[in-house]
Amino acid sequence: MNGFIFSKYEPQKNQTPFDKLFNLFMELLQYTSGDATEALNWLTELDREHKLTDDEYGIGDFIEDLKKQGYIGENEQDGAYQITTKTEQTIRKRSLDEIFGKLKKTKQGNHRVYRSGQGDEMNPEIRPYEFGDALDAIDYTGSLKNAFINNGIDQLSMQQDDLEIHETDFKTQTSTVLMIDISHSMILYGEDRITPAKKVAMALSELITTRYPKDTLDIVVFGNDAWQIEMKDLPYLQVGPFHTNTVAGLELAMDILRRRKNPNKQIFMITDGKPTCLKIGNKYYKNSFGIDSKILNRTLNLAGQLRRLKIPVITFMIARDPYLQSFVRNFTEVNNGKAFYSSLDGLGQFIFEDYERNKRKRVK
Repeated sequence: MNGFIFSKYEPQKNQTPFDKLFNLFMELLQYTSGDATEALNWLTELDREHKLTDDEYGIGDFIEDLKKQGYIGENEQDGAYQITTKTEQTIRKRSLDEIFGKLKKTKQGNHRVYRSGQGDEMNPEIRPYEFGDALDAIDYTGSLKNAFINNGIDQLSMQQDDLEIHETDFKTQTSTVLMIDISHSMILYGEDRITPAKKVAMALSELITTRYPKDTLDIVVFGNDAWQIEMKDLPYLQVGPFHTNTVAGLELAMDILRRRKNPNKQIFMITDGKPTCLKIGNKYYKNSFGIDSKILNRTLNLAGQLRRLKIPVITFMIARDPYLQSFVRNFTEVNNGKAFYSSLDGLGQFIFEDYERNKRKRVK
């Protein structure tokens, strides 16, 4: 008879009391938008309810250790706890490990394309030397061997026909703008959509800066307006009482990519809704009921402009409403981009796989 076998849960071994609390504290920080005081309050409540600590090591000891190790400091004005730059980087690394797996740090961009030529990464393939090949690509061991075979050891001489070359692969460089919807709907209906979006953004930024440092990543948030934020700002990102001005986000992303010199450019857009807002002059035009044709036309016009600039928009839709998906399909068709209808749990996997897949193409 088929069935399930349940075993006793065994926590990770060899963890110190600090490590156990630290893992939980770092997770709470992502839900409190980097507010260390609120995260510690939550941790205290969890300790009171679930007895996370004992008489030998309490929350007070944990706070002192956080200070000593440089994870938190105190605001000089009000004494509130604040996270440090070290903590911001730790959150990004933890997000990367959680979503993308542990990746080895490299010193240069590493996006491979399946085309041999005068690239900057050698592969095992060998071919005869041709005029114009780079000298640093010569396989000297194989070339000397050919010289011995062709000319003998007594009268060693090397001719062009003896030379062999390591094939090299191109590696693309990519400029990416990540757009994050921070409209109010990202926390409506009892579902927190902004925290997974932030976590993915932190993981993607850490991936690019450690594994693909020749690439560029710019982060744009959009609500009623759109503005650029830095990587260090991600843990503190919060949803506002905003509508969704997708046009403003796309216009800012386009302006950023126009200044980038890389031939490969793309926009990743994480959103859960339709565009509901435009800024015309100094006034906002808003309509949250259905899909407004005035807002829709401006959005689709931008999709077409981006297509002509060969900038695909890859939309990650974290909502299942049929009429919202219909809008995304229409937008994607005009832009010739791609769309993924993702659950919150699968968002990181979708973005990682598409980022890696796109890097195997080279724009001529």
